[in-house]
Amino acid sequence: MSEKSPRKHVYHAEASALSGSLVLPLAHEIKPQSYVKLSEHGGYLSQRSENYRLEGVVSFGSAYTQVAGNLDTKPSHGWNTLATAVIENLNVLDVVTCDRIVAQVSTDHPLVGYVPTVSFLGSRFENLRIAGHPVKLDLDMEIFGPKPKGDAAYTSDDGFMKRVSAQRERIRSHRNLPSDISARYNQLPSSSRNLGKIECSLVNNADGSYPGLSFGHVIDVPNFGKIHLATITLEQENFEPKTGTPKQTLINLTMISMEMGCIGGGTVAGGTGKTNGTSQP
Repeated sequence: MSEKSPRKHVYHAEASALSGSLVLPLAHEIKPQSYVKLSEHGGYLSQRSENYRLEGVVSFGSAYTQVAGNLDTKPSHGWNTLATAVIENLNVLDVVTCDRIVAQVSTDHPLVGYVPTVSFLGSRFENLRIAGHPVKLDLDMEIFGPKPKGDAAYTSDDGFMKRVSAQRERIRSHRNLPSDISARYNQLPSSSRNLGKIECSLVNNADGSYPGLSFGHVIDVPNFGKIHLATITLEQENFEPKTGTPKQTLINLTMISMEMGCIGGGTVAGGTGKTNGTSQP
């Protein structure tokens, strides 16, 4: 317990630089690189990796992660949690390259209530390229917007739900939408105070002269596979029956995930940060 508040906060933050599972051109499990998990009591942890190489399939020059959890020293502020994953000079089959990818999620859980303020400040791609061609990104770093009033769930907030719906409308508007992308994003979310899980992205659209087609934040590259950019999963749990306030809010950000086929097979994810703290009582 703190002098500021009689409540107790249980921290939860995780970060990893790279992970995956390959079946082609070789079968190999990529164990999470530079993985860190914060103690429920908070504090600080970091990890660093250098010169990772899996044959000629996946490599990076360096990577580091950090997680932190502390009670804010500013008056009327609550418990801050940070999860950061950075990967530099990523190269996947000489098709996807990026000088620097930063995933950063921070949350501020209030002294009174349960729903945190969420920020993705610092998250970015530096010189993302596909087959040597630059990828131009339309980013919405304020996809979550301000914390909902009255300790309400994010999924009951009109502004947040309109932004998520607009992203899905843009995906739905594309011709020849692949069936797997359609199944994942075609349904518009309904606003609900008890909606447990929803997916969105920091990327509204990806553009450029690279081979393939973009569908919002998803790029379909022929003979390579699908690339999902800056995907966010929001999960809300343990809703209070009367108010609809979720006592747990999980934020999972994965900056790049690849579902590969043809010249390579399997999945690779780079830059993942997660926070899921909760306050008691």
